[in-house]
Amino acid sequence: MSIFVPNKVYLRGILLHYFIQKKSAAEAHRILVQTYGDNALSDTTCRDWFRRFKNNDFELEDKERSGAPKKFEDKELEQLLDEDPSQTLSELGKILQVDESTVSKRLKGLGMIQKQGHWVPYELKPRDVERRFGTCELLLQRQKRKGFLHRIVG
Repeated sequence: MSIFVPNKVYLRGILLHYFIQKKSAAEAHRILVQTYGDNALSDTTCRDWFRRFKNNDFELEDKERSGAPKKFEDKELEQLLDEDPSQTLSELGKILQVDESTVSKRLKGLGMIQKQGHWVPYELKPRDVERRFGTCELLLQRQKRKGFLHRIVG
């Protein structure tokens, strides 16, 4: 059984919902913690988002930030993961010559999470969705023709 781990945009959408319901940031934070535990946004983050909503800024995605230039491109990191998705943060950091925390932040920004020792996208790519859908269709057609589910389930 997999446990749902919400991403930050999803949680921000929930915050917007509570804002529209006229709940306070503190109350919204309490509900998030009760529901998502360690995966909830911090109290400070909830307050910051409520402040944005009060200023009529309802965009849930991160805004572009100025700051120090990136030391490596996201494409480099993606290529490394394509070659070997089981690499650790430490290994990726050594290859890219940056700190593990930098790699971790970049992976999070790319929507990547680690599942069973492999880095995978948090959300399925369209081709993966299509592949899963196709497999399901094939199995349903096969069930209609031959009837095999009774051998698996039961």
